[in-house]
Amino acid sequence: MSADTTSSNPVVQAIVGGTAPAQARAMAAKGLLPLGAEDLLEVLVVLRADGEAEIASAAEETLGEQGADVLLGAAASPEASPRVLAYLARRADAGREVHEAVVLNERTPAEAVADLAAATSEGPLLELVAINQQRLIRAPAIIDAVLANPARTTEAERRVRETRREFFEKEFGVQQVAEEMRARGMTAAAEFVEAAESVTARGAAALTFEDAWLLAEHIEVSDAEIDESWLPSERIEELLAESEEQRAENIERIIAEAEKEIGDVAPERVSLIRRILLMTVKDRIKLAMKGDREARSILVRDGNKIVSTAVVHNPRITDKEVESIAAMRTVSEETLRAISTTRAWARSYPIIHNLARNPRTPLPNAIQILPRLRTHDLQTLSQNRNVPEAVRRQAYRLAQTRKGH
Repeated sequence: MSADTTSSNPVVQAIVGGTAPAQARAMAAKGLLPLGAEDLLEVLVVLRADGEAEIASAAEETLGEQGADVLLGAAASPEASPRVLAYLARRADAGREVHEAVVLNERTPAEAVADLAAATSEGPLLELVAINQQRLIRAPAIIDAVLANPARTTEAERRVRETRREFFEKEFGVQQVAEEMRARGMTAAAEFVEAAESVTARGAAALTFEDAWLLAEHIEVSDAEIDESWLPSERIEELLAESEEQRAENIERIIAEAEKEIGDVAPERVSLIRRILLMTVKDRIKLAMKGDREARSILVRDGNKIVSTAVVHNPRITDKEVESIAAMRTVSEETLRAISTTRAWARSYPIIHNLARNPRTPLPNAIQILPRLRTHDLQTLSQNRNVPEAVRRQAYRLAQTRKGH
């Protein structure tokens, strides 16, 4: 019996072992030999790489003609050839049922599972991959593949991150990572990592050291530069509370908003959004005040009003960013209130104009802004059906008063 096959069929052994004559290989490639379904699939998979192009082409064609039931039967077989399972894992059109059976089959090579985890667009399939912790431990490349796939679900990410943290990262210390960051001149990032709750958290919020290095590139403000005096002292614990379901909804909403605004979102951007928003609320608040423009653009959309408001307390935020935030229809009212009551921004006409036109700006703040608007803009605002009626009426009165009516 060939060491490369578990089949007892001498024809299969000869083809797999490379001793079969060209005529036998050609007939097998066309499916003309009396072989069982599993033996035929193994032979065809081997012949796809045959040295004779005509045979390889015929094998590929015959494979394509195999019915879904045949492929599923092979994928689910406890005696399936690992090479057949690897082929099915990498075959994009095999179908979800076949791929699920391949993932559940213990004979499937780990590298093939990693390839499938990297290529699939099926979130539930990635969850199935993530469930097999022993396979993840044996082949950490599967963990990397799941985390790099933008189709991964929150559950899949949670499971593989927990496995990575439990079995591959505990020997590294937070302090070691922080010291390395300081050695590279990344002091602000080192401060964040040392204080991050998510480093020691469990579940989806857990921040791996790989994540820490990813976020380090987006941290530019030192602790000495930030002012936390604005943080509410009352109900703070209630405001920091968040379930995994809420976190998942937050992530999907923000990704959907990004897609609506700019169309296709780069996988790297999706990955960054997920990683940032999986952190605890406390860590997101700190990142909002310490992060760069990209981090701020993500966190200002956060469903937690403290997080989104923290963005406008970032000392590096620019007037142009604030002008854009003031026009956003999805930002929290608290964030818009914070902008409207900040003296420096209240002197910027583009900012107060956007606030006045934003239907989410709290009514008292919008009304206070109106006297500072130009007459032409007041007239336009008085006809804007998107803003509250009280704002329209007051804008109309002010415009008429200035005209002497």
